[in-house]
Amino acid sequence: MFFNLSAKNNGGDNEPLTGPSRSAQWVEFFSLVKSLAIFFGIAFMLRASVVEAFKIPSSSMEPTLQIGDHILVNKLSYGLRLPFKNETALDFRTPKRGDVVVFTLPDDPKTPEIDEAETNIIKRVIGLPGDRIEVRGTELYINGNAYVEDEEYAIWVHGGRKDFGPVEIPEGRVLLLGDNRDQSKDSRYWNDPFLDISRIKGRAFIIYWNWPSPLKRIFHIIN
Repeated sequence: MFFNLSAKNNGGDNEPLTGPSRSAQWVEFFSLVKSLAIFFGIAFMLRASVVEAFKIPSSSMEPTLQIGDHILVNKLSYGLRLPFKNETALDFRTPKRGDVVVFTLPDDPKTPEIDEAETNIIKRVIGLPGDRIEVRGTELYINGNAYVEDEEYAIWVHGGRKDFGPVEIPEGRVLLLGDNRDQSKDSRYWNDPFLDISRIKGRAFIIYWNWPSPLKRIFHIIN
């Protein structure tokens, strides 16, 4: 038996297929906008409080980090940070010696053309609260002892060009140096050499991209 799909049904013509009404289209459009707003809101919150990507612009952290390295920073390493805030809202733990961290400095009134609070900086934590730090030539001293056993990441391309200290680090502050010691503008050069721990955004933990560096640097864990 065959059916004629074009035949009349109960004496009436077949209804042509139509799209959704204009009101339904607007409902679908606003639903899409709402979904996109939620998606971008979640992405913004993740970037502000969980993980953020950065690109290394200088050689101050060589050989650990090279120019052009794209890194990820864990922003929950030390506490919870809120959007549009330069300080940690809730502390979880304090940095450890050797952590590679991203942070901002307080704005320096002597440089009104630059807002240091908006500039992200990456260095290595060397001095912890209560430590006595001194640099002489290419020798780093912590609490009077030469610190060499864990300094394989440090290089001194000019044989040491900036003596520093001795200084004692106050409570709630840290002292930071770049791994490329003679090419890094770090705690040794700041007006206030000590950074408030609350200004640390997070700990750098992985290199996820760099071209045309060797592929072995991609997904390399930062130590």
